[in-house]
Amino acid sequence: MELRQLSSFVVVAEEMNVGRAAARLHLTQPSLSRQIAALERDLGVELFARVKRRFVLTAAGESFLADAQDLLRRSDEAVRAAQRTQRGELGTLRLRFVQSATFEVLPRLLGTFRQAYPEVVLDLESVTTIRQTEALRDGRIDVGLMRPTTPEGARTTAGRMHGLLTRVVSNDPLVAVLPARHRLARRKRIRLEELAEDPFVFYTRLSGPVVHDSIVGYCRAAGFTPRIEQEAADVQTIVSLVAAGLGVSLLIGPTPPSNPEAVVYRELSDDLPPWQLCVAWSPDNRSPVLSRFLDLLQPAATPSPRSRG
Repeated sequence: MELRQLSSFVVVAEEMNVGRAAARLHLTQPSLSRQIAALERDLGVELFARVKRRFVLTAAGESFLADAQDLLRRSDEAVRAAQRTQRGELGTLRLRFVQSATFEVLPRLLGTFRQAYPEVVLDLESVTTIRQTEALRDGRIDVGLMRPTTPEGARTTAGRMHGLLTRVVSNDPLVAVLPARHRLARRKRIRLEELAEDPFVFYTRLSGPVVHDSIVGYCRAAGFTPRIEQEAADVQTIVSLVAAGLGVSLLIGPTPPSNPEAVVYRELSDDLPPWQLCVAWSPDNRSPVLSRFLDLLQPAATPSPRSRG
């Protein structure tokens, strides 16, 4: 049994006239009759009969018609689904992201993508850059939103990182996080060296060794080693601890929304390189959904300091 035989059967059943059905199908009447006869042989039943010179469906034909129409409908749907999947309109996008992407870039990228491809399933999880890199290499995810190894390294290896293709989507400054009653809170910009005597709330090194070590390095270049008294694995907890007066911190922008009566964000006047946020993917990944996601990416804006408070 073939789909073209089912299609011919349904058209004949709708027309109840072989001549009109043949015209609709752009077939000759003998060719159409042979298709119906072949279908009846395959099924082992008669589908049509002549009653008083009228062409009618048999009981078996009546029973078979609804199922044949359903099979043809599902066949059409399967073809359309395959074509849409090939175009990247259906499927799954496995995306991982660093936490600092959640305050601006991730909502912007996902909002644009969801509007363009609303039926693509999004598989999302917050994961460190190191774990993203491993997962991209192994083919376990499609795309990562990550920080390069160092700000300086990102500029010298634009377009490729650890064998992955990359595209910069944001250039972000390092900002100071201060309790609202801190002695420097009324200033718009401060220098790193002015925080030398303060206790610090820092990322745990395990959660982000590159970020941790880079920020410590900036402090040492400013003439001091930060006195780390509290550690946390996520940005929101760091901000909460600063708001509680347990210390100051340094975070990569954009920063999370906060109560300005509890905590403020201030620009740094030090000449520090911006941290680039990159979309990364494997050159071996041929996913149509990934291609559609990359098509929607906009180039990163020119670096400019930002603060909130």
